[in-house]
Amino acid sequence: MSWFTKTISSSVGRKVIMSLTGIFLILFLIEHLIGNLLLLKHDGGLAFNEFAHFMKYNPLIQVGEVVLFLGFLFHIIDGIILVGKNRSARPISYAVSNKSIVTSWTSKFMGPFGIVILVFLIVHLYSFFRFKYFVEPPMVEGTDIADLAIITYTTFQSVGYVIFYVISMLVVAFHLNHGFQSAFQTLGINHVKYTPLIKKIGVLYSILIPLGMAIIPVIIYFGSYNN
Repeated sequence: MSWFTKTISSSVGRKVIMSLTGIFLILFLIEHLIGNLLLLKHDGGLAFNEFAHFMKYNPLIQVGEVVLFLGFLFHIIDGIILVGKNRSARPISYAVSNKSIVTSWTSKFMGPFGIVILVFLIVHLYSFFRFKYFVEPPMVEGTDIADLAIITYTTFQSVGYVIFYVISMLVVAFHLNHGFQSAFQTLGINHVKYTPLIKKIGVLYSILIPLGMAIIPVIIYFGSYNN
């Protein structure tokens, strides 16, 4: 068995890789929010469509999306495995040192939160990415650019979808709050001087990013951005 195989098969190794993929996904959410904010420009979706066109055909972005998808996949599968191992080992670990185990209530629900996020990702990918890669979308008149903005505006006119989106972002916020801090702690970035700052940044990030993502469909639902 190679060193790499031993590493990823061990609990510590899985947590390290889980942390690295988590940080990668955290950075992706920033880019995703920036792109989505273009939907709020009163330009008929032009800026968003140009951004989506760039993201689809740029070679570096294409490679990045493959890495991103694999990161999501590994993060989800590894999370499920870690939750299962933690539950199976819980009776033993509690018997050995019950007082030494200090967990927040959010960490206890990381498994269910992860399942909710997985369901959201499936619905979200089906709603939008199928038009980007598998289904021929409408085109912006006089151009070769797909009009993905009109698809987004139309989807966010469904109150049911908007509510589902907002609730999912609330779950993402709790997931990020715990995951952000845990990722740095697992990687050994734990210092009396820097840890409080990392925690503050984590809390701020876990509030602002999901809030920004959630408010976009709400504004679109109550506004008019496709004309």
